[in-house]
Amino acid sequence: MRSSKFHGRYDSDGRVCEAPGCEEAGEFRAPGGRGHGFDGPGDWRYLCLDHVREFNSGYDFFEGMNADEILSAQSPAAGWQTETRAFRADAGVDGMPRWADFHDPLDAIGSRASEIKRAARGRQHEVFSQFTPREREALQVMGLDPKADRSKLRRRYSELVRRYHPDRNGGDRSHEAKLQNVVEAYQLLRRANAFA
Repeated sequence: MRSSKFHGRYDSDGRVCEAPGCEEAGEFRAPGGRGHGFDGPGDWRYLCLDHVREFNSGYDFFEGMNADEILSAQSPAAGWQTETRAFRADAGVDGMPRWADFHDPLDAIGSRASEIKRAARGRQHEVFSQFTPREREALQVMGLDPKADRSKLRRRYSELVRRYHPDRNGGDRSHEAKLQNVVEAYQLLRRANAFA
């Protein structure tokens, strides 16, 4: 029985270290040639302890960056440069209520809330009006909002197929009707003019 004292050790299951000429068990993961992206996590290489140590000692996070990018990445504020609506001075509100127009401050706040709701309803109707009734139904089947784009549609389709397809969910055929609805909805939406 092997000691599992090293964090990150994976059962090798007969896997051999991927370093050239090494016959040790490949029990430790290292990033492969393809990094993570739209299609999910990237590839992993499995190496023995000695070769993963060698890999880690030669790993350079800053490889390919220029001096300004390195300085920016090392800054304690790295990643905090973008301004979030909630933390702007006006809290993301475009027009403040004129307090002098109201006797009660709560009336001013309620008035502003009503304006925001009206604007949101108008935008929602405008977005929904791009779709036909059948396409709106298909959006509900897919569980998407009307602001979704083509890539979000593809990701959601892939996710639902993995959930409902018998080959992917352990042979459970009780979701075949849902799968059929998802496929039909996707076929309709991928040709929708709203996504053009």
